[in-house]
Amino acid sequence: MNARFRRALIPVALVTAVAALTTGCGRGDDSGSDDFKIAIVTRNFTNPYWAALRDGAKAEAEALGVRVDVQAGQSETDADGENAQISTMAAQGYDCFGVVPVNSTNVITPLTPVARKDIPILNLDTQIDAKASEAAGVSYASFIGSDNLDAGRIAGERMVQALGGSGKVVMLQGIAGEQNGINRDRGFSDAVAGKLEIVQKAPADYEQDKGLQVTEAMLRAHPDITGIFAANDTMGLGAAQAIKNAGKSEQIKVISVDGIQAALDAVRSGDLYGTVTQYPYAEGQLAVQGCLALHQGKTLPSRVVAPIAFIGADNVEQQIEAFPRPIVAFDNPIEGLLDK
Repeated sequence: MNARFRRALIPVALVTAVAALTTGCGRGDDSGSDDFKIAIVTRNFTNPYWAALRDGAKAEAEALGVRVDVQAGQSETDADGENAQISTMAAQGYDCFGVVPVNSTNVITPLTPVARKDIPILNLDTQIDAKASEAAGVSYASFIGSDNLDAGRIAGERMVQALGGSGKVVMLQGIAGEQNGINRDRGFSDAVAGKLEIVQKAPADYEQDKGLQVTEAMLRAHPDITGIFAANDTMGLGAAQAIKNAGKSEQIKVISVDGIQAALDAVRSGDLYGTVTQYPYAEGQLAVQGCLALHQGKTLPSRVVAPIAFIGADNVEQQIEAFPRPIVAFDNPIEGLLDK
């Protein structure tokens, strides 16, 4: 039952078959799956990335015969709204929580009553500050998310290739203090060091309109840039629009991170050079699997790494056809823990 094996997260049809086994074979009343309730809270559903995480969680919950409720704030920076959702759900009898924070500390206070009830908590996608959590008496059964340092590194290596080994680039950063963006920034910067010149970095809060506005200002300040790295796809799409408006689509390559549908379409049209896809749908599936495994008395690895892949002109059609599921195989250590 503890075997690790490689797969791209199983299609819904196959998951449904697995559900029949998990609900009908060998689990009996002890599993409590009919009454088992999972709460997942993320930043917002306006960003298609978080909507995909929600959709993956719901699909996996249906397949495994458990209940999941997914709530969110109103924007990428709506820490208060997200915290209000957590506080409300903390009093509603959920058996497991999965939480994507806005920043490294915002969710710790509303999670404190959850931790006091010994309800397991999964830290999803974005790392929550470990020291601050410990001080508040909050711990996490596992972290489930992709390797953002690696995502930035892949983007940097692909940018070096795209620009022929030299050139000037700018970077659109995410929310100040948010660890995913910090890691993507560092991974990209390390990968291009000594090859490309980073002439400016500026935050655009993971929002498309801000990505457009910040890019317009960057183009005025640095008209000779040949590459833009955006720490997420929505900012990348804003940057691509600004480039198109300036008539510089042939001059500047844009690489972003996330792999949302609109970004894949932009890669296919040539507006984006590429996106490092992080498969939030898979993260949602893994969160539900993780909660169910905990409910069955299993111990999760401290970190579960979700898949990533670079999507460019050569494989974008394959990814569009498979969307939102991965086109790359990866080790899923949770699936082998589940009772069959």
